[in-house]
Amino acid sequence: MSFSNYLETELLDHVFANNAYTSPSTVYVGLFTAAPGETGGGTEVSGGSYVRKAGSFTVSGNTATTSAAIEWPTATASWGTITSIGIYDASSAGNLLAYANLSSSKTIASGDVFRIPAGDIDITLD
Repeated sequence: MSFSNYLETELLDHVFANNAYTSPSTVYVGLFTAAPGETGGGTEVSGGSYVRKAGSFTVSGNTATTSAAIEWPTATASWGTITSIGIYDASSAGNLLAYANLSSSKTIASGDVFRIPAGDIDITLD
């Protein structure tokens, strides 16, 4: 995963300029049909019972990994082809923190459920 410009700036400002950064108490995973980038953007899924889902992570060394599966509600309309994910500091709006393309896209039709198994999202700093 890549960090967004927002998070890169916040971390640099916190570490090197000694300015406070309050980490979010919960992070949320969003699904995209067109990938976001360093400054956000992209096309996040909307409608059809879509919501961002809370994600929980454990950190070991230089990697944060999802500690539980993340499952979205049953789609009540087509969500399109999911190509990317984004991690946010809010359940709606908010700031994009990190983003990545999926290793394989998945088309979600009405009645489908999208699920990311525990351990399938890794965020590594090196």
